[in-house]
Amino acid sequence: MAYTTINKSTDYFNTKLYTGNNGTQSITGVGHQPDLIWVKARNDTANNTLTDAVRGTNSVLYSNQNQGIDAPTNAITSFDSDGFSVGNNGSFNANSTNYASWNWKANGAGSANTTGSINTTATSVNTTAGFSICKWTGNGSAGATVGHGLGSAPKVVITKRYDGGTNNWVVGHGAIGFTEVIYLNSTSSKATDSGSWNNTAPSSTVFTVGSNNESNGNGYEFISYCFAEKTGYSKFGSYVGNSANNADAPFVYTGFKPAWVMYKNSSSVADWLIYDTKRIHSGTQLDYLEPNTSDAEGYLAVDVLSNGFKLREASGAKFNASGDTYIYMAFAAAPLVGTNNVPCTAR
Repeated sequence: MAYTTINKSTDYFNTKLYTGNNGTQSITGVGHQPDLIWVKARNDTANNTLTDAVRGTNSVLYSNQNQGIDAPTNAITSFDSDGFSVGNNGSFNANSTNYASWNWKANGAGSANTTGSINTTATSVNTTAGFSICKWTGNGSAGATVGHGLGSAPKVVITKRYDGGTNNWVVGHGAIGFTEVIYLNSTSSKATDSGSWNNTAPSSTVFTVGSNNESNGNGYEFISYCFAEKTGYSKFGSYVGNSANNADAPFVYTGFKPAWVMYKNSSSVADWLIYDTKRIHSGTQLDYLEPNTSDAEGYLAVDVLSNGFKLREASGAKFNASGDTYIYMAFAAAPLVGTNNVPCTAR
């Protein structure tokens, strides 16, 4: 049994859906004050927007683009005790547009971390949930280290140079190893690249970077999102596709009922996909959005179970191509069994 100390996942991660009004509104019901807010329009083409409490409300990044920060007016205007507030910016609050927001709790604006060879300007850490946000300045030195504050080694690190220029979102994932890199803003498969992570997996105190401009350019500004696994709350792994439908398609064990899953075919050219259990298309069909595009949502057949998820279709490279490896990140709706000894049930 996968026991966990996190009985209420929504204290640390939650999906919140809302409809825009082209004015101002407070989005409540998140269940915590979020420190990373990812917003995407569901029924319209619009950027995937990421705003965090370390960079502040006037600093927006787009996961589907390689540009630096945007500073839109009337976007997210505040991080609130039970959610966030938005103005009338079209990526956040266009009239009658439906939005998905995904919200993670770190620890506010954070403070400097001096553990690595690069001191962070701020590191916002939630050790309970295994999530930290690190803001730092690159030094261009291969093998430089950055303190993440988690106390356990992160399985996923997502880094973006944000001070200008065109630079990829650099993703390191333990399932493919930190000798490889894959880009959140791209359909590309994984690639061997020592310049991103210096061929070094993160430790319990630091993650290591190479000398590439997009992962550690000298004098450039970076933001990193670090995720360590927590039993019964988060899982970052991989599975192999088999091109089968329904009962013969892959089952992925997570040890909890997933609330949110992001995955990518790391073997072939394909879009990234995000689905969550708040956006049910019909029956076992869940709506998905693509972090690397501005497209409106599509849908796929997947069973969300008390201990993982099971694909139900074989629709090309995006979902379940035979022999291809898919990396994923998953966060829980509820643990399989928590410290309260209450078992989870599937939807």
